[in-house]
Formats: sequence, C-alpha cells, structure tokens
Amino acid sequence: MATFLYRLGRFSYRRRWFVALIWVALLTAVGFGASSAGSPPANSFSIPGTEAQKAFDLLDERFPGMHADGGTARVVLRAPDGERMTDPEHKAAAEKVVRELRSGSQVARVVDPYRAKAVSKDGRTVYAQVSYRVSGFELEESSRDELKEAGKHGRDAGLTVEIGGDALQVMPESGASEVIGIAVSAVVLVITFGSLLAAGMPLLTALIGVGIGVSAITALGSALDLSSTTATLATMIGLAVGIDYALFIVSRHRTELAEGREPEDAVGRAVGTAGSAVVFAGLTVVIALAGLAVVDIPLLTKMGFAAAGTVLIAVLIALTMIPALLGFAGRRVLGRKARRGDAPKAADKPNGGTRWARFVLRRPVTVLLAGVIGLGVVAVPAASLELGLPDDGGQPTSTTQRKAYDMLADAFGPGLNGPLLLMVDAKDSDDPQAAVRAVAKAVSRLDDVAAVTPPQFNKAGDTATLTVVPDSEPSSLTTEDLVKEIRGDTRDAAADDGADLMVTGTTAMNIDVSQKLNDALLPYLGLVVGLAFLLLILVFRSILVPLKAALGFLLSVVAALGAVVAVFQWGWLGDLFGVEQTGPIMSMMPIFLVGVVFGLAMDYEVFLVTRMREAFVHGERPAQAVVTGFRHGARVVTAAAVIMISVFAGFIGSDESMVKMIGFGLAVAVAFDAFVVRMTIVPAVLALLGGKAWWLPRWLDRVLPQVDVEGEGLRKHLGDAPAGTADDVAGASDDAADAAGVPAGGADVPAQAGAQAGAPDGASASHDAPAAAAPAAAPRRDEESDPEYSRT
Repeated sequence: MATFLYRLGRFSYRRRWFVALIWVALLTAVGFGASSAGSPPANSFSIPGTEAQKAFDLLDERFPGMHADGGTARVVLRAPDGERMTDPEHKAAAEKVVRELRSGSQVARVVDPYRAKAVSKDGRTVYAQVSYRVSGFELEESSRDELKEAGKHGRDAGLTVEIGGDALQVMPESGASEVIGIAVSAVVLVITFGSLLAAGMPLLTALIGVGIGVSAITALGSALDLSSTTATLATMIGLAVGIDYALFIVSRHRTELAEGREPEDAVGRAVGTAGSAVVFAGLTVVIALAGLAVVDIPLLTKMGFAAAGTVLIAVLIALTMIPALLGFAGRRVLGRKARRGDAPKAADKPNGGTRWARFVLRRPVTVLLAGVIGLGVVAVPAASLELGLPDDGGQPTSTTQRKAYDMLADAFGPGLNGPLLLMVDAKDSDDPQAAVRAVAKAVSRLDDVAAVTPPQFNKAGDTATLTVVPDSEPSSLTTEDLVKEIRGDTRDAAADDGADLMVTGTTAMNIDVSQKLNDALLPYLGLVVGLAFLLLILVFRSILVPLKAALGFLLSVVAALGAVVAVFQWGWLGDLFGVEQTGPIMSMMPIFLVGVVFGLAMDYEVFLVTRMREAFVHGERPAQAVVTGFRHGARVVTAAAVIMISVFAGFIGSDESMVKMIGFGLAVAVAFDAFVVRMTIVPAVLALLGGKAWWLPRWLDRVLPQVDVEGEGLRKHLGDAPAGTADDVAGASDDAADAAGVPAGGADVPAQAGAQAGAPDGASASHDAPAAAAPAAAPRRDEESDPEYSRT
C-alpha cells in the first residue's frame, strides 16, 4: 500500500493543476446540485419495532385524521393574583386565543380548556391543547409564528401566557460554534507549523471536503430522504477528521523536507507513510459511523452513513489534494528559519514529545497506575447513569417552554407535562365497550396515576383511546415504572377480555427509544471494537497493541460518561458549565459518544503508534521506537486533540441542554483519550511490554496480507537505507549496521540476523528481528546514559 500511495502522492504533486481542478469542479457540481434541489425533508423520527410506534401506526389506521404522532403545543394562560380564569373578561380572552389557534394552517384540532375542564383548582390557570397534522420538526415557521401570535393576544389582555410542547422544538443552530472551532483550529495550526501557508492547507482541504459532503447530502436529500439534521453530524466529523488527516500528511512532508529530500520525493514519502495511516484511521471512523445502523433508528442510520461518506471524502482529499497544494507551496511550506537553515536541530534540543516519552519510560509503572486510577475515579459516577430524552423541564428557565412546564406542574401536577396515551384494540372482544371500561378501571387503581380520561371510541366502536396523567414528571423513573406496569399485569388482564392494550404518546416513545438505544449499546460496541481490533491487527501486525488500544478507548469513554453524569445528572460544577436543571442523561449520549470518540481515538492511536512501529521495523530498539514516535507524532497529535476539544467545547455555551451535554461529553472524552490514554498510558504499556508488544503468531503473520503501513516495502522499492534522524535517539539502526559490519541500506539484513539468532518460537521473525539484532551493535553514548533504554 505504501508504494501505491507513494506513486499517488507524486502523481498528485506533478499533476497538481489537474488534481486541484478536479476537486474544485466536483465542489462546484455538487454545490450546483444542492442549490437546485428542493428544500430538505423534515426530520422523520420513527422507531421501528417499538410498542409506541406500533400504536401510532395503528391509531392512524383506526382513527383517520387523528395524527396521533403529530406535533403538540400546550398554551398555558394564568390570571393575575386574586383573579380567576373563569371571570368573564379572562374567559373571553382565553376563548379568543383558542379561536386564533384553530385558524392555524397545520392545526388538526384544539381542545377548549373550559369544555375539557382543564381549569386548575384555584381557577387561576387553564391550558389549551393544540394538535398538528405534522410532527414538531415538520412544522412550517409560519405555524410557529401563528402559535406565538395567539399567545401575544392573550398577553395583551393582561394574562400570563406561556407555550410548551414540541411544536416550538427546532434543531439548534451550531454555526457560531463551528466558526469558533475553525478560528481556534487556525491558531493552533499556525503555532504548530510556524507557517501560515502550512496552517492554511488543513483548513482549506477540510472545508472543501465538508462542502462536498454536505452539498451532496443536500442534493440527494429528497431522493434518499435525508433531512437537514443529517448534515449536522457529517459537518462535525468532516471538519474533525479533515483537519486531522491533512495535518498529519503536511507534518510528515515537512519532516521529509527537513531531512534534505526533494519536494516531490518528500510528498511521495509523506503520502506513502502518513497516508497509509490516514487510510486505516479513516476506515476505523467509517466502521464506527456505519455501525450506527445496528441501532435500527432510521434517522441515526442515515446520519451515520452520511458522515461516513464525508470521512471517505476527507481521506481522498488528504491523499490527493494535499500533495497538489504542497506542490504549489514548494519549500515555502517550511517556516522561514527552516528554509534559511537557521532552525535549531532536534539533536541540540529535544522537543517536548521526546522529553515526555523519556519521563514515561523512566517511570512506566507509576505513570500507568496514575493514568488508570485517575480515569477510574472519574468513571465512578457512570455506575449511576440514568438515561432519558430531554423534555421542556430541561430547558433554560428563561424560555417560554420551561415556564409553561413549571406553570402546568404547579397548577395541575407534574404528570400533566407527560401524559400517556393508551390504545385499546378490542376488535376481537365480544363486548368492546366493557373491555375498554375494565381497562380504564384497572389503570385508575394503579399507583402514580393522577387521572384517567373517559375513553374515546373510533367510528367502528372497536378501538378506544384513553389519556392517563401520572403523578410524577415525565422523565422520572416512577413514570417509567408505571408504563412497565401497564404493559405488564394490566395488559394481561385486558387480554383475558379479548383486548390488546398498548401505551404510546411522547413520554412512552421516549421510554421506548431509551430502551432501544440501551439494548443496542453492547452489540454496537462489540461490532465497532471487534472490527476495528481486526483492522488494527492488520495495521500494527501485533495482538497486544490493538488490545491495548481497545481497552484504553473503553476506559476513556467510561470516564467521559462519569464526568457527564457528575455534571448533568448530579449537578457538580453545574454553575460553571451553565447547567440549570439536572436530570437523566440523554439516551443517545452513550452510543453517540462511542461512535464519534472511537473514530477520533483510533486516529490518534494509528498516527502515534504507526510511527513507533515504523522506527521499530527499521531497526530501533523498542524504547527508542517509543521516543522516536513521540518526537515525530506528539506535537501533531496534541495539536489535533486541542483542535477537536476546542470545536466540541464551543457547543457547551449553547442554551440547548442536549447540545451542551454533547459538547461537554465529546470535549472531555477527547481530552481523556488523547492526553491520558494515548499520550500517557500507551507509552507506559509499550515500555513495560518491550519487544513483546509487537509479537504476532507466525501462522497469523503468514495469513494476514502485508499492507506495509510503516513503509518498509516502500524503502526497499526506493532502494535506500532507513532515513537518519536528527534526535539523539535516532539512527541506532545505522550505527548498529556500522558496528556489525553490515552494509548500509540493507533494510532486510536485521531481519535475517534476527532469524539466524533464533526468533522466539511461534513468533514472526520479521517483527522480533530488530530487537534480536540490536545487541550485536555497539551502544551509543546516549543509550548508555539514558536509563529507559536499559529496560528493553
């Protein structure tokens, strides 16, 4: 693979005008398609296989025009202190509001509060229930304006009017956060590269990739039923990986230039080595995103596949357009000092990555225990994780939705904010009405039931609906237990009378979604981690390194969930992060966290550890390889992580609790995984394992295809020796060759020497050979003085 990518990089470099024009033409074409496409379809949030969804579907069949799963709004009206809503002037104002609500273009029906006896005991508060023919997300903006205007007329009459329900629910705007993330990315890239030209390349290519991906989603929206929200995840992930992939290739190209190579050759080598890591890192992200199909929620499946497609575009752009842009830049991609030859040599002053790697290698046990115990402590709150979907009770206290929620809870009890809709299918019953009355009577006797409305039959008289108002708030475990009880013993009793009882409504749907996501988490985790584990075995040609990568990822995800629970469920540091209301964690959070963070975590793992393996395969001792990997990779991995943390942290400032929670969770997960797991635990484990880290059974080595991520085959193809490095830990393989009398450039000689010396039984000689050959070499002075080398 490295040889193919080397040729691809050189081709893109030589034909840079052609490659650049191809990508620009593609962006223009999909942009034109997006501009000429119709409006994207509204979000369709159906949950196949759940009881709540089955009940909705049957209600549409038995009650035509009911629109049971349509959007709803509750307009709450309250009279001033000392007055009542039954007073003639206030009642007239409320009835006027109801008439205006009924005139809405998408309104299915409006329940008059006085006819429905929706008046509080003190007479100060009433509410009108509005039902729409379409879901809350599908409402036109004009319908929301009509709803708000009706409330304004009530306020003009001296009433307090607040509006709740999902009719006002809109997808949060994230444009400002993306701009902040891009600005921070630009600053970090300039600091990392010390060159505006080099810093601009990852940003430019990432934006082009996202532009192509999002435009394609928009253009195909109607044909594939891709809603506007499908592009949200694609944008987030596309920016993240697009910047990361370009960052690593540009960084490797600068390293090759600094070692004296010609620009075209440097581009080819950068794409052949770092580009190989990009390909496999991209595949792990694609696996994580496409694996969302396991959840069997159509919206998540479409979001996953759309984001996966954007990642593939980011990989292709990194492999082709980045070399083309590097061709335009020439040596200007280096900073001025580097071009003049004034830049300090790494041998004169080891960089931060080298110093950190040496520190970890001197104290691997202490560092490993500190990292694992620290993340373990942060993960403790995850044991108390409670899942649910957000409702108006989680909105900021300044919003009209939250005010309406609190008014209803104070006047009628918290359960009115999340009533349950019961559907009784008595088609097979001898006496449908008696069967329905028996169900209503049984439900009214249950604990946590505040009220049960009289049954409403369809025209055929064989199906009825009942509304059950719990005593507890919608997101509470008590309400969830009530739903389970109705679906248990009460349903069994109804079945004895020949009736089928199902529970639906927004609250029941939220419970079903949470359960479905919870049930899918372990299969999804197993699929993603399992496939990625096999892929990483292919990349690293090792068993222990992929196993360590997977276990480290699980540790960082659980720690991130623990931090989310502590802040958003327990309220710790809630004021610092603007958390006004604690409650259950959003049901999608764990699976979303796994999918997004796994992809980014494996990016960092592949980019950092492949450089270590490359050094090891080219003759360095295990400890030397760790230091070399950090010397070349720590700076860019740190930059990539800081960029991602900044992008995600920008969402913490959102007023939407859901967006705030996602931003916080992703930011801390990336921080834990990049800085604690990849930069701390990984080198500590590799230091303890030594050469055994790269062990692979001989039979498996023969079975696995050679993908040559480390570029060994490329070096043989080019006929050169392992490239020298400028750091004090590099060049050991050349010194070893000189000391042993081996001709320089014999890349396969150390492997032969290792085989003659006797590789461990059952192990791959090609992987253990460098360690076996090293003792034949005279140690360098820095190897004798640095204690970390003596361990391996």
